[in-house]
Amino acid sequence: MTQPPDQPPQGGFGAPQSPPPQGGFGAPQDPQQATPPPPAQPPAPPQPGYGPPQQPGPYAQPQQPGPYAQPGYGPPQQPGPYAPPQPGYGCPQQPPRFPGAPTPPPGGGSKNPFKGRPAVAVGAAVAALLVIGGTVYAVSGSGGDKKPTAEKSGQATPSAAASTPVDPGDGTGDGAEDPENLNEGRKAGESKVLWYKEAPDAPGSGADAPSMWITDKAVVKAAYKQVFAYDVGDGDPAWEPISFPQKICAVTPHKTADDEVVVAYMSGISENAKCNRLQQIDLGTGTLGWKAQVADGALFDSTLSVDLSVTGKTLMVGRSQSGTAYDIGTGKKLWDKREYTGACFPTAFAGGAKLISVASCAAGSSKAHDEVQELDPTTGKAKWTRPIPTGWKVARAFSVDPVVLYLTNDDKKAVAISTLKNDGTPRSDVHSKDSFAPECGWAALSRDLQGCTGAVADANTLYLPTEAKSGPNEVVAFNLDTGKEKWRVKSPADRTMLPLRTDGTHLIAYVEPSYSAGGQVVSIATSGGSHTATRLLQNPSGAAQIESGFYAKAIDYVDGRFYISTTRLSGNNQSKEKLMLAYGK
Repeated sequence: MTQPPDQPPQGGFGAPQSPPPQGGFGAPQDPQQATPPPPAQPPAPPQPGYGPPQQPGPYAQPQQPGPYAQPGYGPPQQPGPYAPPQPGYGCPQQPPRFPGAPTPPPGGGSKNPFKGRPAVAVGAAVAALLVIGGTVYAVSGSGGDKKPTAEKSGQATPSAAASTPVDPGDGTGDGAEDPENLNEGRKAGESKVLWYKEAPDAPGSGADAPSMWITDKAVVKAAYKQVFAYDVGDGDPAWEPISFPQKICAVTPHKTADDEVVVAYMSGISENAKCNRLQQIDLGTGTLGWKAQVADGALFDSTLSVDLSVTGKTLMVGRSQSGTAYDIGTGKKLWDKREYTGACFPTAFAGGAKLISVASCAAGSSKAHDEVQELDPTTGKAKWTRPIPTGWKVARAFSVDPVVLYLTNDDKKAVAISTLKNDGTPRSDVHSKDSFAPECGWAALSRDLQGCTGAVADANTLYLPTEAKSGPNEVVAFNLDTGKEKWRVKSPADRTMLPLRTDGTHLIAYVEPSYSAGGQVVSIATSGGSHTATRLLQNPSGAAQIESGFYAKAIDYVDGRFYISTTRLSGNNQSKEKLMLAYGK
């Protein structure tokens, strides 16, 4: 259902329903329950801790303010713990926000102020976060290292779809034709909507629709209690939807080279239900592989929420104070990551090219601090350990290879971006007078280290989107060896531009749509003297209101096609909420 051109979209398309946690330093909320406010609700003002760092960060070097050598997202006012006083840049009239902070509302409009940038609860409550870790036991299969198998019948096992989304998956939309005609009036040079899918039913309070995996043949999407797969070209079902007995509560954000992922779902619907049921899925065929149950650990080491990540063939399952690694292909246990040196508890993991662990050490004492380790994914042994100076918390990992960390300091009301070398020693701190605004998900109860879109790094450069206060924003490239700006490029339209990834020579970025103009996919040369944005796709204006209605989204550009899907279902069944759209020429 589209809106008139002069009105913003109402609800639908992933519009959140309930208000976010209040107070930047307040108690964390359950991310499975937390949802952004409805569009008509005015936003809460930015809370303490969302502004610029007031002091340089933990690894500041002489002449370079900031946590690893430069100020984070704003000008420092006092020297950091390891550096002499440095000259500042002057304080901005309004403090810039850290990634995920509430977006101020547009004047006079009712557009959801939290669109794409749900608030992140960090601050004094960080020490109390229940994050990741876990021990897994196979519930079927017998003996030794034999591969467990997933049961495909019964109340407690995933199965082929017992219910289907509103859209049966014919490649267009709801039925054999495209009733909304999203390509009507398509202009010369615009891409077209190749196909779109409507969302499955969800509770009135909303539901999660995490991640989106793309293979050479299919795009696969989790939504509430189901996982769907569609042919990349025409949207026809690639395999039958998989249904789970309870809602999906965690997924591996990346797939393996063999197109394998793991999905976690709840044990029940009571207040005591745990996010402790695991199911491996082959994305190529939709085949259910091994399944397992995550056991609670010691006191305070629970599975109320778990985080999943994958590095190579290693699946990392996290509880709040420990983690267990498994072979993602067989379910065989590899190793445990538990408390070490007497007082360090692993509280978060990030996977991908490398496996990174974040631990909370000496909590409650004057020596309380975080530590970062790179772990060998095969053995679990630490390749290096980097203590984070007291007062600083690791809130996000913008990249694991190279390691780029987003840090917060509650006492100093400061934030910063710090980078490490391959041996874990400090490399640099990013310093800038700009405010940056990657789109970050709801990481209130768990440290979702990899939950940000728009922060991209290659071997030597970090790319960040500035906050768009009025008009177009910019993407800024920073030298990771010095933390200093290399170049910047303005969005080619009067809208926000978000980096997606690099391909070795170019940065691929997404320019968000307006109500009347479709989004764009652009390419920016990462070397040489010219860094203008070259348009790869211009999405059709006829679908702009739907495209702009994805308030929390997963986006990707693969093989000339652009995919956008919601990561939060509104639960508003009176409107035809979109699950995803695919664009191409």
